[in-house]
Amino acid sequence: MNPPQTTTTRWWWIRHAPVVGHGGAIYGQNDHDCDCSDVETFRRLAGILPREAIWVTSHLKRTQRTADSILEHLFDEAPPERLIEPALAEQHFGDWQGLSVEELNSGRDGAWHRFWLAPAQEAPPGGESFIDLTSRVVETVERLSHAHAGRDIVAVTHGGTIRAAVSLALGLEPERALSIAIDNCALTCLDHIHGTAGSHAPDDHGVWRVRLVNAAPRTLDWSRG
Repeated sequence: MNPPQTTTTRWWWIRHAPVVGHGGAIYGQNDHDCDCSDVETFRRLAGILPREAIWVTSHLKRTQRTADSILEHLFDEAPPERLIEPALAEQHFGDWQGLSVEELNSGRDGAWHRFWLAPAQEAPPGGESFIDLTSRVVETVERLSHAHAGRDIVAVTHGGTIRAAVSLALGLEPERALSIAIDNCALTCLDHIHGTAGSHAPDDHGVWRVRLVNAAPRTLDWSRG
């Protein structure tokens, strides 16, 4: 009997560096810059990430600048081209963007969420809910996993985006995913394992394996692979 045939697509998720220029306001999809002065963090990430990878960012400059800062330590010559995926951007908070959290809470009669700005199903005026974010992230992850099956994919994105990806891998309800901590520049590793029809494990639709969530680069000591 032939052994099951499987293909593993490895996702390396990194949240962008700390945002600057927002004055403590809710920024969501506002296109603020980020602080890329922590060279040691980017050097550590470059020592962990695979060289032969597909690189993906959102369209917002904080993800692209973070990717640039990692790639400076990964390649001596021209870095690989990257895919720009707007669907991997942070949740759009609509009319709440630009407000402080205190202003938002006072305008909502003191309503607040322990881990996020609102429950997963609530869409701010002119914005989208976390469930909406999850839907577009899942669609994009599934598309890229199929298009680049068997490859490593490095995705430099946002906290909400990575929470949505972890919720896909673990089969979580969106509201529960909001309790997952995702820090700036932290690494999250998720594997999509696809098996041929008739194999015993995994099934033909693929399964997810969670290798790492929200790991600070300074705590990791991996060889590149």
